[in-house]
Amino acid sequence: MSNKQLLVFDSGLGGLSVCREIIAVSPNLQMHYLSDNAAFPYGGKTQQAVTERALEVIETALETIQADMLVVACNTASTAVLPTLREHLNIPVVGVVPAIKTAAALTRSGTIGLLATPGTVAREYTKTLITEHAANTQVISVGSSALVEIIEAHIHGVNLDIEAVDEVLREFDEQAGGEKIDSIVLGCTHFPLIKDVFIELRQDWQWIDSGAAIATRVCSLLNSQPTQANESNHISRLAWFTQTTSTTEQLTHYMFRHGFGAPQRLPRASQLSSGA
Repeated sequence: MSNKQLLVFDSGLGGLSVCREIIAVSPNLQMHYLSDNAAFPYGGKTQQAVTERALEVIETALETIQADMLVVACNTASTAVLPTLREHLNIPVVGVVPAIKTAAALTRSGTIGLLATPGTVAREYTKTLITEHAANTQVISVGSSALVEIIEAHIHGVNLDIEAVDEVLREFDEQAGGEKIDSIVLGCTHFPLIKDVFIELRQDWQWIDSGAAIATRVCSLLNSQPTQANESNHISRLAWFTQTTSTTEQLTHYMFRHGFGAPQRLPRASQLSSGA
């Protein structure tokens, strides 16, 4: 599988939490990371806007990247754009959705929390997940775009605002039944990047994300595909962005920590729509 090319897409850098799990399972996999940072964040955009933007960026990227599979490592985008991508692309597409089913199976109190973006919380896809897999469980949802932006800014060198993080978590306490919560679904791929902070703030809650399950799924699908000849032992992990950033040095350091090369601007990114 070492010569297979995987493209992992997110609006920001949260998808690196999924990459981390994939690399742990398959360290020799060739991988490209694509961040649509020009249009970050997706969480407050309409479903139509997310669908149109993600499709445009991914199709542009695939003109440069010869990927065998796409992972949409963004819950907001996954709950909006997966059917459209599968219709337009000729490679397998794997999405990331909130681990509602897992949390509902693990809870002892019968009450779980969903921490996601407002877009993910509002999507019909998410509501269907809750209906199908947590019908007998109380699900208390908090949608926060601010938390995504706090984490993204932290990656770019800003000190993490612990009080602001805790303020978001207190929104669970303020809702009816919040005192019964014993498990929180991290419904945004940014959130596992500061999982240690969440654990420190709320040690009595289980923190659940879908990263490991996605990694298992990706590796299973790639292993089931025919392997080309002339495999290379060189492991390549490239990072692509839709716009340059003033924090390139900090970002480069962060990408290196996750096994990727220095950030590069996606070819033809200037031809993309505004991303508004």
